Amino acid sequence: MIVLSVHNFYRQPGGEDEVFRQEAQLLEKNGHQVVRYEAHNDDIPNRGSIAMLAQTVFNQRAYHRLRALLRSSKPDIVHVHNTFPLVSPAVYYAAVAEGIPVVQTLHNYRLLCPSAVLYRNNSVCEKCTHARSSWPAIQHACYRQSRPASAAAAAMLTVHRMAGTFRKHVTTYIALSEFARGKFIQGGFPPEKVVVKPNFIEPDPGRGPGLGNYCIFVGRLVPEKGILTMLDAWTRFSPPLDLEIAGDGDLANEVAAAAERCPRIRWLGRLPKAQLYDRMKNATALLLPSLWYEPFGLVVVEAFAMGLPVIASRIGALAALVEHGRTGFHVEPQNPSDLAAQVSQLHANSRVSRAMRIEARREFERWYTGDRNYSLLMDIYLATIERYKSLPAQSGVVAPQAEEIKTLVQIAGKSS
Repeated sequence: MIVLSVHNFYRQPGGEDEVFRQEAQLLEKNGHQVVRYEAHNDDIPNRGSIAMLAQTVFNQRAYHRLRALLRSSKPDIVHVHNTFPLVSPAVYYAAVAEGIPVVQTLHNYRLLCPSAVLYRNNSVCEKCTHARSSWPAIQHACYRQSRPASAAAAAMLTVHRMAGTFRKHVTTYIALSEFARGKFIQGGFPPEKVVVKPNFIEPDPGRGPGLGNYCIFVGRLVPEKGILTMLDAWTRFSPPLDLEIAGDGDLANEVAAAAERCPRIRWLGRLPKAQLYDRMKNATALLLPSLWYEPFGLVVVEAFAMGLPVIASRIGALAALVEHGRTGFHVEPQNPSDLAAQVSQLHANSRVSRAMRIEARREFERWYTGDRNYSLLMDIYLATIERYKSLPAQSGVVAPQAEEIKTLVQIAGKSS
């Protein structure tokens, strides 16, 4: 099989970038040809410009490049990971024009929410999920705390909701969990088009000994990850284990300040993978005190592969991903006292800790290996190709031109 894999890289590396790479490598390992189309947010010239807004809605240059690549590579399927903002939904129109089915992985909530996280002002927000327009996102500057940037994201959503792009031009959506699938169906996505396939880890990093006397957080230092809750747990309630924080982001200054005040908090910054895995393998528990609806949590699967128990918020996909009392503990979001208590409980009972390390590893081996994921992915590809054959021909679909894009953006603005 020939697969065109499409991804727009973020400025700050994250789990989506890793999944894009790993999935392509998994396919190649199993004998398939992967053609990559990549864009990078470092190449964005001016986020607030009118030209950037129009390009986010429909990037004509990307459309023509993709059509040329589709003609030359002749893939069986197009697998899209992230289109925002430089690829844009133009990729769907290019695939339709060349008669090729599209699979879109829903790594976040971008097709429901301009900020992609369903989170605002320290709490879950679903105001744009069911609305025809995404005006609240512009009003509250939800994306990057910028109204112009939020307007670009909102215009993209509004225009393509009105045009029916997401409903008509994507053959299959991959949600990472049943929870995320439910949210997209609530947001109007056809249930028959949304399937579930979790992320995976390959190569297997192997079990860790857990010889350290610390908990570890791994990820972006942003409010929705519960960073402040975690810092409060250590500075106010003093759990019996040290805390290591690996990552970087908007709350880096707050983390650095907390590490200065509390000697039991260590900020490691962003580590190379080998060093990061070494710290994880020797940790007592991974902490994920998220405040938002995590669609999945790739770092949880990494922890399970190492036999590392996870203490995570009872919210979003994490509530099902981590089994309370077996592979880790649940905590209430925004509750530093509860977080400290669960850390203390794990530390106090070595028998429970050992049992959790065994069960975490079993969970990885059962659900999240490369071999299992490859089987799931191929089932999805083959079903998608068969479904596409049964759909009415879309040969009459024409990509919008520059003047039409401007008109669509203006209509979206009036609708908002």
